[in-house]
Amino acid sequence: MTEIRHDPVAPTCTQWLAAGGSIDAHRHDDHQIVYAGRGVLAVTTGEGSWVAPGTRAIWVPAGTVHAHRAYGELDLHLVGLPVGENPLGLNAPTVLAVSPLLRELIIAYTRADNNHSPQWARLRAVLLDQLRASPQQPLHLPAPMAPVLIALCDILRANPGDSRTLAELGREVGASDRTLSRLFRDDLGMTFPQWRTQLRLHHALVLLTKRTPVTVVAHRCGWSSTSAFIDVFRRTFGHTPGSHPTG
Repeated sequence: MTEIRHDPVAPTCTQWLAAGGSIDAHRHDDHQIVYAGRGVLAVTTGEGSWVAPGTRAIWVPAGTVHAHRAYGELDLHLVGLPVGENPLGLNAPTVLAVSPLLRELIIAYTRADNNHSPQWARLRAVLLDQLRASPQQPLHLPAPMAPVLIALCDILRANPGDSRTLAELGREVGASDRTLSRLFRDDLGMTFPQWRTQLRLHHALVLLTKRTPVTVVAHRCGWSSTSAFIDVFRRTFGHTPGSHPTG
C-alpha cells in the first residue's frame, strides 16, 4: 500500500515543478487553493481528476488525499487556509475561475511574508473576497468504479480521439449502450458525451502545453473539425486554444 504523507498545515508558498513532475498523494488538515501561474496543473483524488490552466485554480478541502502532476513547467502558488475558515463553503475539490485581479492577488499573497501586518491583513481580505466571487468551473473528470466502466474509460484515456459510439464501445467491453448509459449517470453523475468531452478537454490542455498545433490537437482529441474544437474550448476556458499560454 502506498504511504500517504500527512502535512498538518497546508503551506502558503510558491513552488516550481518541472514538466512531467509530480507531488505524491498527501493530505493537509487545512484547506488549500492551488494555482499554476504557468503550465497546466492536474489534481487527482480517488474520486477523479481536476485540471487547471493559468486561468483556473483548484480548491482542495482539508483532509482530501490528493496528488499533483505538472504538464509544462509549473509556477505553483499554494494558499493555505485554516480548517475553520471555508470562504467558499465547498467540501469537494473544485475548479475556480481566476480573473486577472485574482491572479495577481494569489501571486502577491503567496510571495508576501506572513507578518500579520495591517497591509498583509488587507491583502488577505481582498483575496478572500475575490475567491468568494470566483465562478466554479465544471472541469472534473470523475473516476469510474464499476468494472465495465473502468474498462471503457481506459480505452478512451488511451485514445481520446476514439470516435466510436457508446454501442460500439459497449461491444468491446461486453455491455449494452443502455447499461453503460445508466452506469455513466449513476456512477459518474454525467452522460457519456459529457464525460468524453471532459476527457478530451483535459487531453487538449496537455497537448497545448507541448506547443502542439491547434489543428493537430483537434484531430488527436476527436473533434470533427478544428472550428468545433475552438468553439468548445472558448466556451469552456474563455479564450481560444491558439491564445492559450504554454508551459
